[in-house]
Amino acid sequence: MSSKMALSEKLFQTALVAFISLMCAAMLYPFIHVLSVSFSSYEESLRPGIHLYPRGFSLDAYKRTFASGDIFIAFGNSIFRTVVGTVLSVFAMALGAYPLSKKYLPHRTFYTMFFVFTMFFSGGIIPSYLLIKSLGLMDSRWVLILPTLFSTFTMFIMRNFFMSIPTELEESARIDGANDVRILLTIIMPLSKPILATVALWTAVSHWNAWFDAMLYISDHYKMVLQLYLRKLIIENQDQVMQDIMLHSTGEAPLTPETVKAAVLMIATVPIVIVYPFLQKYFAKGIMVGSLKG
Repeated sequence: MSSKMALSEKLFQTALVAFISLMCAAMLYPFIHVLSVSFSSYEESLRPGIHLYPRGFSLDAYKRTFASGDIFIAFGNSIFRTVVGTVLSVFAMALGAYPLSKKYLPHRTFYTMFFVFTMFFSGGIIPSYLLIKSLGLMDSRWVLILPTLFSTFTMFIMRNFFMSIPTELEESARIDGANDVRILLTIIMPLSKPILATVALWTAVSHWNAWFDAMLYISDHYKMVLQLYLRKLIIENQDQVMQDIMLHSTGEAPLTPETVKAAVLMIATVPIVIVYPFLQKYFAKGIMVGSLKG
């Protein structure tokens, strides 16, 4: 094999790099545009066209957004939902994935098909709403966590990863007197950091971005999540929410609704983006091993 690439290979790699670069630019542009508008002054935010950097740098949009107070309530509720929901979901799915990863589990095929059935068939919104109401979870923070505690697809990814762990480790632990619970907590889960981090990232992003269930089940203003607050700001009662924000900072420079929207969008986006670098090193390994092992 020649050490030098053929001309066709060079052209292909060049075209591939150019295509990926264009895709990255197309994905980054909305984020950069919103970030620039959120830091722009009143006059510059009214300027049509592309905003690649802030002009007339101003923090007024963020000051007025935080001054309203509602965003702190929504932010705290989203953090509670994301942290508690992620921890409980990862643990619950691990409890389901570990026994299904063992070939000696009685009726293993039946249990597997039982879980698979739930991936394709569900009761729908109305039965789910009636069930939530009958359980007394309406207008409770737990209604945002318990119904989405278990993801069958994600559990199977975790199960496949558990199957890749050598069984000799468990056998030696059993000889020392360890039971299944201790093996799971002290051997399997410490060795499964890649898949646990991957599942935690998926679950955290899902909880952070969720708003539809909060709109259905939550009516208490003090239990509203950040994404629902953002939706109300942009779609529902836009004028009233904007007026509430503006009234908390009279006498300052004027702001456009677009600037305030951009500021709230950045406040809702940045926290979950910060999590990615800490879990990225586990992500690729976790998803590859979890998807290949059958």
